Amino acid sequence: MGATLRIYEDLYDEEFSLVGIHTNLEDYALVYALNEVLKIQLKRSSEDLSFSSTISYPCFEWKDELYDRNWALFINTCITSQQTKPDDLFPEELSYTSHHLVPEHKEVNYLLKMDDYELHSALLNKIKAIPKVVTAYAIATEKLKSKPNLIF
Repeated sequence: MGATLRIYEDLYDEEFSLVGIHTNLEDYALVYALNEVLKIQLKRSSEDLSFSSTISYPCFEWKDELYDRNWALFINTCITSQQTKPDDLFPEELSYTSHHLVPEHKEVNYLLKMDDYELHSALLNKIKAIPKVVTAYAIATEKLKSKPNLIF
C-alpha cells in the first residue's frame, strides 16, 4: 500500500509549464500555426482526454525526441448536451453545459502543456504574434487545483 501512495504522490509532483491561449481560431488552425512558429510537430492524438463517456477534450501531442520532453495542446472547454426534463418550460429542447479542463481559467480557449520545460518570454511572444491570437501567458501550475486533470 505504501508503494501505491508513493506513485500517487509522484504524479502530483510532475513539473510542467502551462500556457493559456486566447483565440477564436479552430484547433487545427492553431496547431498548424504553433507548429510553424515554434518548429514543433503537434498532431491529433488517437484518443481524447476523457473524464466520462460524455466529457472529453481534444488533444494534440508531440514527443520532442531531441530534448526528451512532451508537448500537448488541449481545448479548455467541452460542451455537452442533454434532453431537458418533461416538466421543464421547453421539454423538447436540449440543454447545454460547459465543462472546463482548467476551471480556474475558464476564459482560456487552449492550454499548451510542456513537460519539464522552462518557459521563456520568447516562446510567449512567438505565440502572441500568431494572427488571431489575442494573448498568451504562463499559468502558474503550483497552485492549480485542477492540476491532476493535466497529468496523464
